[in-house]
Amino acid sequence: MLSSLSRPRALAVCALPVAALFAVVGLAPLPYAIAQPGTTADVLGKDQGQEIITITGAPVRPTEGQLRMTTIVATGPSTDVDLGDVTDAWFRTDRAVLPHDSVYPSGKSDAEIEKHNLGQMKESQDSATLAALDYLKMDPEKVKVNLHLADIGGPSAGLLFSLGIVDKLDGDGTGGDLTGGRTVAGTGTIDADGTVGAVGGVSLKTQAAARDGATVFLVPKAECSDARAELPKGLRLIPVTALSDAVESLRALEQGQESKVPAC
Repeated sequence: MLSSLSRPRALAVCALPVAALFAVVGLAPLPYAIAQPGTTADVLGKDQGQEIITITGAPVRPTEGQLRMTTIVATGPSTDVDLGDVTDAWFRTDRAVLPHDSVYPSGKSDAEIEKHNLGQMKESQDSATLAALDYLKMDPEKVKVNLHLADIGGPSAGLLFSLGIVDKLDGDGTGGDLTGGRTVAGTGTIDADGTVGAVGGVSLKTQAAARDGATVFLVPKAECSDARAELPKGLRLIPVTALSDAVESLRALEQGQESKVPAC
């Protein structure tokens, strides 16, 4: 049939199914989530009028400076992401295209995923408390820590929670602030033994940190290259593998001992 058509008409006829295919692909949902920089919160401050870190059973010192945990915001677990969304995100430094299953557990409803994320946050808070008190050699049976941060899920605030507890109880160990009065931000999971683990979206979290005034960013060492990818000007990266690394680096920075502060 095509042999009886002129070349232009034949090309037009052949192009129709191809164009239709691209149209379908362009509108079809893809297995990705689009992420962007989210909110940050100073764990030394308040959330909804309530102290984020409350400690009883030991003297608590006043603090200056900030320790800001960072987040990313991703399209919802049931949100359809099409080719246009993905293409737009690829060309923006403040967006990231992530495999859907790396952000959300597969086969779960929105409500189940929210419950899962909040459960991870609770486990992270428990581990952060144990790690901080163990580092300070304090008895968790005598020193009680309550952590309050509403509407944020996942385990990636663990390191910052631990640092906040250490700062409130011990500061830099010599009477000063662990932050040195700076706005310090960061991310990282934490185990009860103080081990810091990798998280996702660090290049977006550094942008959120800089936007909210941070000059120092603590990053899991394994994610240094990701953190450098879109590093905002004026934001200093400090790699960490354990709570002790983070505390020692901040103390060295506060005391002007630059040679003791590692870099990515």
